[in-house]
Amino acid sequence: MARITGSYPDDLDLLIEGAVEAGVFGGKSDALREFVREYFEDHENERIAAAVALYERERITIGDASRLADVDRWTMRDILREHGVELRLGLVDEDDAAYEVGAASGLEFDDEGSDDAESPTK
Repeated sequence: MARITGSYPDDLDLLIEGAVEAGVFGGKSDALREFVREYFEDHENERIAAAVALYERERITIGDASRLADVDRWTMRDILREHGVELRLGLVDEDDAAYEVGAASGLEFDDEGSDDAESPTK
């Protein structure tokens, strides 16, 4: 879990403190986590923009970007292309490889036009 340090207006600090004392949140950290989570749930475009920016700066994989943006990988690839972000092709790690194998195993190919006599393996 990451730690952040920041500052905010005294009135906001008092409201957070009051909410903690009233039992609304377990602590200031819980309150801040909830505020950020709700913000990104309510602001889809900002969530997607954050995922695109992180992917573009090579901080995350396309799988991470799709998870953060809350879309599937195929949609994330389209979003990245729409934003002019060059896709990094290739497998990043074992999880990425496992995902790609799973996705590929669900694909169907049309073999009707192939001729076994011309196959280089025969």
